[in-house]
Amino acid sequence: MSSSDTVPATDLSTGLSLRAVGAGLLAALVGYASSVAVVIHGLTAVGASTEQVVSGLVLLGFAMGLTAMGLSLHRRKPISIAWTTPGMALLAATGAVEGGFPAAVGAFIATGVLIILAGLWSPLGRWIAAIPKPLANGMLAGILLKLCLAPFLAVSQAPGMALLVLATWAVVGRVARLYAVPAAVAVALGAMALDSSGGLAGGAVLSGALWPGVTFVQPVFTWEAMVGIALPLFVVTMASQNIPGLAVLATYNYAPPTRPIFLATGAASALTALGGAPTINLAAITAALCASPDADPNPARRWQAAFVGGIGYILFAGLAGVTAVMVTRSPPILIEAVAGLALVGAFGAALMGAVQVEANRTAALVTMLVTASGLSVAGVGSAFWGLLLGGAVHLLHWRPSVSQPAK
Repeated sequence: MSSSDTVPATDLSTGLSLRAVGAGLLAALVGYASSVAVVIHGLTAVGASTEQVVSGLVLLGFAMGLTAMGLSLHRRKPISIAWTTPGMALLAATGAVEGGFPAAVGAFIATGVLIILAGLWSPLGRWIAAIPKPLANGMLAGILLKLCLAPFLAVSQAPGMALLVLATWAVVGRVARLYAVPAAVAVALGAMALDSSGGLAGGAVLSGALWPGVTFVQPVFTWEAMVGIALPLFVVTMASQNIPGLAVLATYNYAPPTRPIFLATGAASALTALGGAPTINLAAITAALCASPDADPNPARRWQAAFVGGIGYILFAGLAGVTAVMVTRSPPILIEAVAGLALVGAFGAALMGAVQVEANRTAALVTMLVTASGLSVAGVGSAFWGLLLGGAVHLLHWRPSVSQPAK
């Protein structure tokens, strides 16, 4: 397929592809079920109440759904949108900042504005792309490390449920890797619902969660949240979601212009942040479900998969109340365990990307270890300091390449 922005009219006159519909619904299901626990854990870590988590999930569903539907329909390309799972892991690792959740909301708004600027001002996007990939991967690996240890730490604190979740993940992953995390999430949610200590006995709590609502959060803009959340969240979103998302699309010969994507996702993120929703971006993992030949043999019809995936996310917004109440009222270590299982693959990929090039290995490991340490200075979280110190080591060890003289 041509990478141009237009598709011949004959290709658009074909009817609805049932395969594309199935692929889109599968992408929404996998994207939501695999990482909703990560999102909830990240939001609660920075101080969100249950009502604010519900509000954030509702607005995330609509933001992802409407943005994916609009971009894929307008460009006739399978442009899938997702929440920033690595960014939510960053929030979980950062924890509460001065100013509480309103300060985190201010950081979400700032992140959306930075993404808009990346669309309007090309050098900003190029600067983010210029961050050495081993350092970006090292930062991401450091962010994910603590969460990925949680499934195994949970065995000592809640052995029955933790072992059941781990066994489900391992067994289902053996026969159908794509469904391993959703299956583990389903088992965990079932255990949470049956566990009276989770506050769900008799369904009394669920009765008030069937109609999720939106709660306005008055944003607060603090220096600590800007440096400790907004900047690292922007870098993680660009380096770990948007750039890989574009690479996945390019793998299947799709090259949509970046400006409308960044403008749309940035504006949606900044707007919905007022209701507690964090950043949205290009999908990097589930994008392949919509862009590959599995969605439809005809490349001109695969945009329908991303469009239907957007509809799926809007439908899942209706489950925000039930999901948030069940997760937030369950043992925290179990939530971290489910979130960690969802991020094992991402951690492995980030770690390999960090240490693959020997010349950059030391700087990347410094970035990862400082980030994983939880170091906080002047209210600024470890992700920023990890990237800063790793960058300093990278510059210290950097050697300019010497070109060979012409013979």
